[in-house]
Amino acid sequence: MATDLRELLEDLRAQAVARVDATAATLDQLTHDREGSNDDDEHDPEGVTLSSEWSRLTGLAEAAASELRQVDEAIARMDAGTYGICANCGRPIPAGRLEVRPFAVHCVSCAEKLGR
Repeated sequence: MATDLRELLEDLRAQAVARVDATAATLDQLTHDREGSNDDDEHDPEGVTLSSEWSRLTGLAEAAASELRQVDEAIARMDAGTYGICANCGRPIPAGRLEVRPFAVHCVSCAEKLGR
């Protein structure tokens, strides 16, 4: 079970790294495209504005970075021997919860109490 969860975490980590890299590259390209441009894209009736695209990509980048952080923290807990133990009550986190949310920090009961 632990090996399967570690593999799942490693897969999730690889996916998150790929999303972080992809959004960073796209944001870099967007920044490059905007350099020296005086276009008023906010009033361009054609397509998505650069500003809204920037906001969308920034949100995606932040979400990917957050997931990467959570996965890295879960892997660190696994290495430290504290993975699968609720950070609030100290009881084991059910295997079913870890399968669905492998970077869970709280058991179901504590997560409900904490609103997470």
